[in-house]
Amino acid sequence: MKNFLYNLVKVYIKTGLHSYHKKIEVFGLERVPTDKPVLFLPNHQSALMDVLLIAVDCNRKPYFLTRADVFGKPLLNKLFKFFQMIPVYRIRDGRRSLSKNEYVFDTCSEILGRSQALVMFPEANHNLKRRVRTLSKGFTRIVFRTLQQNPGIDLQIVPVGLNYSDATSFPDSVSVYYGKPISAGSLYDQAAIQESEKRTKTAVSNALKKLTTHIDSEEDYDQIISYLESKNLSFLMPATINENIASFEKDNHEIGIANESKNRFNFFKFILSLINLPIWLVWKFLVKPQVWEAEFTGTLRYATAQVGFTIYFSLLFAVTTILVNYKMALALVIGIFLLNRLLVKWA
Repeated sequence: MKNFLYNLVKVYIKTGLHSYHKKIEVFGLERVPTDKPVLFLPNHQSALMDVLLIAVDCNRKPYFLTRADVFGKPLLNKLFKFFQMIPVYRIRDGRRSLSKNEYVFDTCSEILGRSQALVMFPEANHNLKRRVRTLSKGFTRIVFRTLQQNPGIDLQIVPVGLNYSDATSFPDSVSVYYGKPISAGSLYDQAAIQESEKRTKTAVSNALKKLTTHIDSEEDYDQIISYLESKNLSFLMPATINENIASFEKDNHEIGIANESKNRFNFFKFILSLINLPIWLVWKFLVKPQVWEAEFTGTLRYATAQVGFTIYFSLLFAVTTILVNYKMALALVIGIFLLNRLLVKWA
């Protein structure tokens, strides 16, 4: 029954994600092992959106390491437990809390020891900037503990690149690249832990820098972004983007006129807002002002849409059924749903 509910919610979320996004492209799923323990290591830009995009398409039923400060309320804790989310503690949670991570790491080792899957963000924080940040050593501790406690285990590390056209805009497009699995055992030497940690972090970092946009230069970051936008390049194609970044840094190209299309009037987006005015008003005046970090913009907008349309369609179906009949109600709900999807794709 639990698996049925999990899969039902997964379909519900996946339908919502594909209705919310203009385009979602997934590459490399065939690389993900289905019969071995897997540690997914994605870059982290857009808060909970990153989690959901991996959860619905990774071909596994993974556990997720989640920042501990979102836990605390009994109802939420039950919900997080249902979705296999595990709290991980950071320095901002208090130094005493960090000791709890020993139990967390043992739990992760046990999960991987059962040949299951785990998702962890090795950058340890989210940021909208298009670069792979310095990786935390936390994921290497989980890797090494798993290898130590489960001799002979064939633990596979799968880097994942998440690429957004513009994570704060709507409708956005995203591409997800699953990299070639890395054998954790090939990077580990029990007699040289520090060297093993450095080797593992380097291997994962290098892989992520190929699976997503990586602008290494902090000083030239804004100039490089302007250069890429002026060429109308798609950030959904990291290989092409990174080639152009290398070209820019080598040849020092002059900056052209950046693409200003997102500032222009969009007829389809206007119609979309108009026919869904109640939900748009809730987002614009109630939810959006409460966004505390830009990285949560996509997450909260998507949540508003997912919950809002669920309530809206349910009420529309109930009222139309009472006033007319259930066939008309069903046709009306499906019709509006399909119209919204078309408008999102065209916007």
